[in-house]
Amino acid sequence: MPDGRRDDIATLKTLTPFLLRHRWRIGVALVFLVAAKLANIGVPLALKSIVDSLDVSGTGEVLAVVPVALLIGYGVLRLSTIVFQELRNAVFARAAQQSTREIGLKVFEHLHALSLRFHLDRQTGGVSRDMERGSSSITQLLNYLVFSIFPTIFEIVVVCAILLVQFDAWFSAVTFATVTIYFVYTWKVTEWRLKFRVEMNKADSLANTTAIDSLINYETVKYFGNEKLEAEKYDRNLRRWQTASVKSHVSLALLNTGQGLIIGTGLTILLIMAASQVAAGAMTLGDFVMVNAFMIQLYVPLNFLGSVFREIKHCLTDMDKMFSLLDVKREITDRPGAKPLDTGDTTIRFEHVDFSYNPDRQILDDVDFAIGAGRKVAVVGPSGSGKSTLARLLFRFYDVGGGRITIGGTDIRDVSADSLRAAIGIVPQDTVLFNDTLRANIRYGQPDADDDEVAEAVRSASLESFVDSLPRGLDTVVGERGLKLSGGEKQRVAIARTILKNPPILILDEATSSLDSHSERSIQRALDRVASQRTTLVIAHRLSTVVDSDLIVVLERGRIVERGTHDALLSQGGAYARLWRLQQREEEEDEPGLALGEATLPESRR
Repeated sequence: MPDGRRDDIATLKTLTPFLLRHRWRIGVALVFLVAAKLANIGVPLALKSIVDSLDVSGTGEVLAVVPVALLIGYGVLRLSTIVFQELRNAVFARAAQQSTREIGLKVFEHLHALSLRFHLDRQTGGVSRDMERGSSSITQLLNYLVFSIFPTIFEIVVVCAILLVQFDAWFSAVTFATVTIYFVYTWKVTEWRLKFRVEMNKADSLANTTAIDSLINYETVKYFGNEKLEAEKYDRNLRRWQTASVKSHVSLALLNTGQGLIIGTGLTILLIMAASQVAAGAMTLGDFVMVNAFMIQLYVPLNFLGSVFREIKHCLTDMDKMFSLLDVKREITDRPGAKPLDTGDTTIRFEHVDFSYNPDRQILDDVDFAIGAGRKVAVVGPSGSGKSTLARLLFRFYDVGGGRITIGGTDIRDVSADSLRAAIGIVPQDTVLFNDTLRANIRYGQPDADDDEVAEAVRSASLESFVDSLPRGLDTVVGERGLKLSGGEKQRVAIARTILKNPPILILDEATSSLDSHSERSIQRALDRVASQRTTLVIAHRLSTVVDSDLIVVLERGRIVERGTHDALLSQGGAYARLWRLQQREEEEDEPGLALGEATLPESRR
């Protein structure tokens, strides 16, 4: 996960290309914005004319005609301001919302394109929170910029120009000085306050991660009675958020007080100057009203602009966290000119493969074997020997450190990753399902499959009787991660969706190791049907599931120590034979045992 903060310019540069796709809408919105502001600036001018007309009128005729026309004009300007603002909002809304959707989608797609290494290190709750805050901040930022910053700056420039042309230059100078001091003060204090917002976000993400992790592992928390421990961990992060939040609010009070002092001082000076000019006869009463209206009209949004500027900085901070995800480099990418995998020949070869997750720890060392097209090869060995790493490399979740993996004689790095993964199906040891219906989880193997194809996959996976026993059948929701189903039921769902995918290459990654003997035998028959006529890599702890394999490869500490058929390996009396005798003895004694020395090495070596 990236930790460093990008600067605001880099964040805006990331945002700009998405906005340029909707530049015509933004352009039209800006036209309406300018029209609204010109109408708004015209209000004090109309008010001046009305006051001067009333002040100098000497006959009833003038009073009856001129003020009425001006009052109607005044009303039209007020109405025009509202109409143009609403037109601006309507035109700009689509550009803002669509840009937000496009950016959110790009981040989501980028996260799926990152390697397994990133996802093993990520904190799901924190990433989710960063995306949520970042997406909402995009719309807020655009609204602040288009509806607050640009209009206010435009209005300040026009008002200063009017004051400079019509009155003493000091009016324009005081207005400009007040605005400048206001902006500088707001900028400096907001920059100083930014660290509190960053700390708030960090604590909020950690609290969210802790909460999600704890709720996902609800049963484990209950097993060990650690509700209090989880609450303490959650509260610790909430306290960090609380501390940063209090500091943020206290500093906000300082910011608002200073802004009010600057605006109040500037307005007071201008009114004293205007009153003096009226008393001296250099300005009319209408001019005084106009200056006052200009200042009120200008300083009200300017006062609001202080909080807007603060929120913009907050939005940029929140967007920075989301855009930083886009800065994470993709570890696995298609080479230039990569072609789809040709599945005419599905012979798989691991050619002198070396691999390590970390440079100081070798996982696979000179692994070399082949799986003939339509054949079944099993890889066995103790936990940590590197068996499951072979499956990850074949799926190209990682690239090999040395050697190569080929399918049909083609290096898998030379074909597109999408076509490679489309050709491979897997039934994993731990099947994780989506919190959706059985039908949706099975159809995940082929999203465009019809109901008849889904039903056939259910029958082939021996899942039909289970589905028939459910009141809602395939429309039954399986719960988060499929927790409403047993291990055997989840495995059958995994088999069904693999059948539906109908891949020419199949990986069975310890697909029955967590099941009881009865469930194992039942599911093994289904797996044998699925593997028939497919090029199959079996990764197993239990040797009883691989006795019919065309070749059995024995791994220890990342190296191949034996290879051969079941009978040939038994006759050699080596590592495989010892493991076979151990498992047979355990089964005879009806003890769970540890398949293949399961506890001899840490799981991270798998």
